[in-house]
Amino acid sequence: MDLPGYVANKIGVPVEAFRLLLTLLAGYPIASIYHKYIVNRQKTLHHLYFALCGLSLCYYNYGSDTYHSLLATGTTFVLVTFLRSSPLLLLIINFIFHMGYLLLGYYYTASNEYDILWTMPHCILTLRMIGFGFDVTDGLKMEEELSKDQKETALRQPPNLLELLAFAYFPSSFLVGPQFPYRRYQSFTNGEFRQYDGYWDAGLKRLATGVLYLAICQVGLSYLPDGYFLSSEFAQESFIKRIYFLGFWAKFSLYKYISCWLFAEGSLMCIGVTYKGKDALGNPDWSGCSNVKLKLLETGNTMQHYVQSFNVNTNQWVAHYVFKRLKFLNNRNISYGAALGFLAVWHGFHSGYYMAFLMEYMIVSTEKQIESVYTRHVLPTYGEMLNNSKIYAIIYFLCLKSYNIVYMGWCLTSFVFLKYERWITVFSAVNYFGFIYMLIWACLFNGYRYFVKSQTREHRTVPPVKQATD
Repeated sequence: MDLPGYVANKIGVPVEAFRLLLTLLAGYPIASIYHKYIVNRQKTLHHLYFALCGLSLCYYNYGSDTYHSLLATGTTFVLVTFLRSSPLLLLIINFIFHMGYLLLGYYYTASNEYDILWTMPHCILTLRMIGFGFDVTDGLKMEEELSKDQKETALRQPPNLLELLAFAYFPSSFLVGPQFPYRRYQSFTNGEFRQYDGYWDAGLKRLATGVLYLAICQVGLSYLPDGYFLSSEFAQESFIKRIYFLGFWAKFSLYKYISCWLFAEGSLMCIGVTYKGKDALGNPDWSGCSNVKLKLLETGNTMQHYVQSFNVNTNQWVAHYVFKRLKFLNNRNISYGAALGFLAVWHGFHSGYYMAFLMEYMIVSTEKQIESVYTRHVLPTYGEMLNNSKIYAIIYFLCLKSYNIVYMGWCLTSFVFLKYERWITVFSAVNYFGFIYMLIWACLFNGYRYFVKSQTREHRTVPPVKQATD
């Protein structure tokens, strides 16, 4: 057994997870070496350094399976080289190849768990190469044909193979994200961010925050492990305990993903690729590749807040390359549903992914309905009294925070347990409360809308009463 395997065995974590952690942390010495020896050299050396570092880290984790990502990147380069003059054909073939390759990988490697295999970084690469294809074809359009977002990412001149490999295997980001367009990498290697300082401080703060979140995750999941929610012991707890235990378990499970993203973000900050502009105080802002908004995540109280604060760059990628490009459908709900459907397929074949994104769509839609009723019918009548009541403010906060915790547990269940027979067991143990409460609200909301519409129609069809005449 090698040293990482020995250490992983001693601390009781899978060796694949420990290797992943070491690889994410390797981004920090890579950043240090870059700034000490590479930063002032010619650009070719920059590309070579990042490509070799990324490839080495990929091989360290996945061995000979590294050929999958090499093949995918090489294929996109060939497609761009020979089909750039036929942009629609380039987009179609590039999209089908990468999504098809990824789904075949899922099909041949999937198990009942969230596996740390070559398919994990490959799903990141899939989005990166599909987005790259869109950026290349956007670069062929006239400036006035592009949206504001497309102008910022369009590529007038595609990179050579070494530059594309460096972009594909950029250290830390190729494993778990975050996503960023080639134009950001190009600006970075051109030295556009080099004049700004503060990147090391920002990166090390992100690293320290990641360590904190990982520690909380490990402690929390030691008390509420995944297997506990499939046991008869959990099913025998009181209903209140069950739904709150599930909610806190979801929080701890999320911290596992968040800590990995924080490690990756920190190393990218230290390298210096994440410059966003100046903040409100005029200081350099290095949050340009942040994948999680911690303040909103911890203070938010709705599912919409989770969506806005969690996996931010992936959501932005989907918004930019899927949601906004379906504008021609002229229906936000259909576009939103298609974007979530794409995310579910991108994650794999497990039914749990589809249930999780279906629940996100349903809950976010329900929240918007509740907010609409509250702002249109409750606040105009009772708003002044409620806003001046401290008791109401406390009750309002506690109710929303409880909802936030409890429903996050419901939503994350199928995403973690994946297989139908596993997540349905947990749903059954908490009496299917997520379905039941949403169904009750749907009946009440649609019943009320039907009643209002029928009253309006009735009012319009009643003829006016004629005044009596002599």
